[in-house]
Amino acid sequence: MPLALYALTAGAFGIGVTEFVIMGLLLEVSADLDVTISAAGLLISGYALGVVAGAPILGALTGRWSRKTLLIALMVIFTLGNLACALAPNYWALMAARVLTAFAHASFFGVGSVVATGLVSPDRRASAIAIMFTGLTVANILGVPFGTWLGQAFGWRSTFWAVTLVGLAALAIIAAFVPRDDASAGEDDSGNTLAVLARPQVLLGLLTTVLSWVGVFAAFTYIAPILTRITGFSESAVSPILLVFGGGLIAGNLIGGKFADRWLGPAVLGSLALLSAVLFAMSFAVHEKVGAVIAIGVFGAAAFATVPPLQMWVLEKAEGAGQGLASSFNIAAFNLGNAIGAWLGGAVIDRGPGLGAVIWIAGLVPMAAFAVAFAAQRMEHRRTRREAVCDPATS
Repeated sequence: MPLALYALTAGAFGIGVTEFVIMGLLLEVSADLDVTISAAGLLISGYALGVVAGAPILGALTGRWSRKTLLIALMVIFTLGNLACALAPNYWALMAARVLTAFAHASFFGVGSVVATGLVSPDRRASAIAIMFTGLTVANILGVPFGTWLGQAFGWRSTFWAVTLVGLAALAIIAAFVPRDDASAGEDDSGNTLAVLARPQVLLGLLTTVLSWVGVFAAFTYIAPILTRITGFSESAVSPILLVFGGGLIAGNLIGGKFADRWLGPAVLGSLALLSAVLFAMSFAVHEKVGAVIAIGVFGAAAFATVPPLQMWVLEKAEGAGQGLASSFNIAAFNLGNAIGAWLGGAVIDRGPGLGAVIWIAGLVPMAAFAVAFAAQRMEHRRTRREAVCDPATS
């Protein structure tokens, strides 16, 4: 794999740390800025909404830019956003800085996916996407725990100062190693760019992504209370167990990429079926400690095994003008799924059967994603057959 691909991985690492590290610093932020913990938690929701909003806004403003120029600009936004977080004088300034930082998220992973697939041969495109997303998984295993420790030891602002330095390093690496492309390689026709979002296969791909990650985050958001109140672990045991989850993320991400390179359609359906099956099995496994730890690792693998196939599917169906925009929208779809999933899990706890039912209800949602993906592939197969029959050259 070329060095430019690992430059994208470095940027993905920094963005991953920024997105998730705030979860471990809610107490420090709420105490320092004199807000409630629930208000501090809205900094997570604000970031997610910033990701969703950033895709169409930046897509419209930067459609004619070359991809390398856009990647550099996105890392500048990311770095300045984290600097603003470190300097934020109050809660609302921090919220605004978080939203600004989030604007870079969807476009970076969206455009980065397009660039990554262009750096390798066609039979390795999904693996290239998986390697870029490895930066996100490593951020969960190493970056977030270190950032949490740093913020707890030296104040939450020190974490954002550190991530600002990561942003500067990623900016320099991308500038040095990502090959330069012409502006014409970007999305130079705004009409055709937006038209890609009207393609049925692209829309169905986006819907599949949302539904799959509703299931993931309905369970993952509440994994700590599940492990402590249902399984019986102490609170201090949660962080080491989440390292097992992170190891599963890396393995599933790379395996999903390998399968998607060979059999994209089956990889999409298979990964969704696996995710649903793992969640159902996990609803039983969490009642026993050893089984719970194993299930958490397998859950991480099943969750991220869906990412390269889903991202590659949308890229393939959005071939041509608008590919970068569609790819960015798919990243926003992952985050929309995160937000809806967290809400769904909370609704099950507060107004439904309770905490013990969260995981198996989460397992139902990827089944809906499977149904959408299956229907989309059947539609595509029938369309291809009709075109083959109507094309005289094939007869």
